[in-house]
Amino acid sequence: MEIINFSADLEASESRRIIAGKIVPFENEIGNTSAGKVIFEAGSIQIDDPSKVKLLLEHDPKQPIGRMKSVNEDSNGIFAEFKVSNTTRGTDSLIEASENLRSGLSVGVEVIKGINKGGVYRVSAARLIEVSLVQAAAFKSAEVTSVAASEQEAESTETKTEKEEIVENTTPESVATEVVETPAVEAAEARPTVTAAVYSKPRIAPMTSAQYLSAQIKAARGDEEARQTILAADDSTSTNTGLTLPAHLTDFITTTFTGRPAFEAVTRAGAVPQLSFTVPKMGTAPTTAAVAEGGAPSETGMTSSYDTITASKYSTINRVSFELLDFSNPAFENLLISEMRKGYEKATDEALIAAFTASGVQATGVAATAAGLQSFIAKESAAAYKGTGGNFANRLVASTDQWAAINGYVDGSSRPLYAAQGQTTNASGAVVPTSVVGNVLGTSLIVDHNISVSGIVDESAFLVAPESVYVWESPTTQLRVNVLTSGEVEINMYGYLAIYVAKGGQGVRRFNLS
Repeated sequence: MEIINFSADLEASESRRIIAGKIVPFENEIGNTSAGKVIFEAGSIQIDDPSKVKLLLEHDPKQPIGRMKSVNEDSNGIFAEFKVSNTTRGTDSLIEASENLRSGLSVGVEVIKGINKGGVYRVSAARLIEVSLVQAAAFKSAEVTSVAASEQEAESTETKTEKEEIVENTTPESVATEVVETPAVEAAEARPTVTAAVYSKPRIAPMTSAQYLSAQIKAARGDEEARQTILAADDSTSTNTGLTLPAHLTDFITTTFTGRPAFEAVTRAGAVPQLSFTVPKMGTAPTTAAVAEGGAPSETGMTSSYDTITASKYSTINRVSFELLDFSNPAFENLLISEMRKGYEKATDEALIAAFTASGVQATGVAATAAGLQSFIAKESAAAYKGTGGNFANRLVASTDQWAAINGYVDGSSRPLYAAQGQTTNASGAVVPTSVVGNVLGTSLIVDHNISVSGIVDESAFLVAPESVYVWESPTTQLRVNVLTSGEVEINMYGYLAIYVAKGGQGVRRFNLS
């Protein structure tokens, strides 16, 4: 699509603040435009909303002087009236038009469909963008038929409309001062003196919704009194936003969690060396025995084997447009990366919890009570120590439901067992609702929001010996690729993670509800 600007002559009269004339000639008239010789076919110009078409000065969007009031179309062309704003620039434009100093109308259209025949571009479909008051005209038949601007009209209640329309013009900041100032125009016999208008909003009686709707319909049909009533009634932020536009904050509301609590309960072995690697493990250990003097020593040959460990790749990708990255708040990209990292943390933490479940030893069944928790820790910590050959299971990884239950456990005198109030009265441990770490019967409590089970059920807690679980992890990598065919950027984040539960899982004891 291209923009074509063309011009037309105008003439002026001075009864009201109106500039009117033919803005588009059809069919037989050829105009010399910015795109060369042009003919517009009848009905080829589309006007979406006449009230939003502005009258500019010399095609400068920073110099609006009015707005389209009405438009009519016939086989010869399009005729339009423009209401000129009660500003210094608007008044000067009326005077220049009436004295034939600035005598052209120039129309900007967006061409949708057209064809070049014999050096003349015939436009069959276009959309009207704006109309401008200019000095020279390209289409001779497009003329302004009247220019109206009387002193009496400027001082009447209609000047209120002019003042309101200036606000609606949404003039850029660079000309805001020029729009609001209202100095008097130099008086002369042939020129009217336009006085600055002062408008006091009239008081009206309370209106019902039916009365308001009736006034709206009448105002739409041209009833000025009804229009004034509507303007007087529209005084709230719901009907007249004024400058009370909603603020757009950069605070990001999210429901995603950050962190990987379960990783605090294991041994971090370093970076992933390969996608697949082996770890040696003891088979048969040498033995020692008491022997008589001169007797043969104990001889047990040591044997060993190895376990193969496979690393997994965890990856996430997001696709965003160039426009979003170019024009959005710089905080957007940081938030996107932050949310992608949270997703990576959640996936890897869930993978470690899944390894606890798959490789850990199921504990002896206990009740969902304080006594059951005490039994779970007492029995399984001893079993883990024995099964691993001396590793202490001193990390209690618990779900949020287990955490809630622990906070509520009390003794026979209804004193809190773990949530101490003031001076500690029980030595069983210390847990508070504002901290996801604590001390429960000598173990380090780690609350993990990624444990998916609900309630005090199987696998809602794990007793872990850190020396029995190893993780290898590579640093996360970010890749950014421009997708030229779609005008987007692909942002990819990935990393590698390997998990090894040693000693037959004896160092991980899974909570079991009896």
